[in-house]
Amino acid sequence: MRDFSWKYFTMTGDVESYLLYKEFDYQTSVRPEEEEDIVSDDADELN
Repeated sequence: MRDFSWKYFTMTGDVESYLLYKEFDYQTSVRPEEEEDIVSDDADELN
């Protein structure tokens, strides 16, 4: 899906497809440990 959204963006210039590409890129770059740290930091702020 990541490659498709990039190819679609390069062909059409559609901003939504670029944002989708960046979202996939972000999801694959965040390691699970980092994600847990982000969630625990958010939970600490709520308390």
